[in-house]
Amino acid sequence: MKLFVGLDVSLAKTAVCVLTEHGKIMEEMEVVSEPEPLISLLKGLEGVVEAIGLEAGPLSQWLHRAMMEIRLPAVLMETRQVKGALKAMPIKTDRRDAEGIARLLHLGWFRPVHCKSVSAQEVRAILAARKAVQGSMIALEMSLRGLLRNFGLKVGAISRGRFEARIWRAGCLRRHHQGRRCEPQACPVSGSHGHAESRAWQRTSDMGILCCQTPREETCDGCLGPPHCCRVASYLG
Repeated sequence: MKLFVGLDVSLAKTAVCVLTEHGKIMEEMEVVSEPEPLISLLKGLEGVVEAIGLEAGPLSQWLHRAMMEIRLPAVLMETRQVKGALKAMPIKTDRRDAEGIARLLHLGWFRPVHCKSVSAQEVRAILAARKAVQGSMIALEMSLRGLLRNFGLKVGAISRGRFEARIWRAGCLRRHHQGRRCEPQACPVSGSHGHAESRAWQRTSDMGILCCQTPREETCDGCLGPPHCCRVASYLG
């Protein structure tokens, strides 16, 4: 007997719905969102698993990869199409979503999507982390400029490499006008913020270098192209 399995993945639990080839619900249950218990459950089903459907997302890629490694027929389904189909349900729960995914799988009303290789996902994670740090540092620079402006100190146009020195110099200049000793590290504005800004920009640069040095697989999982295929796909999203 052919079986069609729908999985609605959440952070803690995964709702499972198993349909027969005649469209009848065979089993409904919940398991922990981990590969081992999920694979153990699928292997224990009485029948031939024809397809396993997961809605494409950040959590489902991990489970999809684990199932594909042991040659289970897992399919990533296009998110917007699944969402549009499940929207018609009057009651929306994890159990009903798993049933809806299983029925879409049984009827063939879905569009499969490609799961990126591990190396491509690693590069994309590094790029996302670098972008987050870079955005925080730009916000910190703007904050420093605004704080110093309250004391009549204008940073002006400056290159990134000389920004920290300019901030410290501005703090020293203010302390000198007040007749105090110049100790940039002791300044509550220029000292702490300047150190944090410098370290974070260095970390951003290191992540950019790491991204360029990340080893690629010999071929792309999707198109079996040259090694640089995954790199281009990762940068373009």
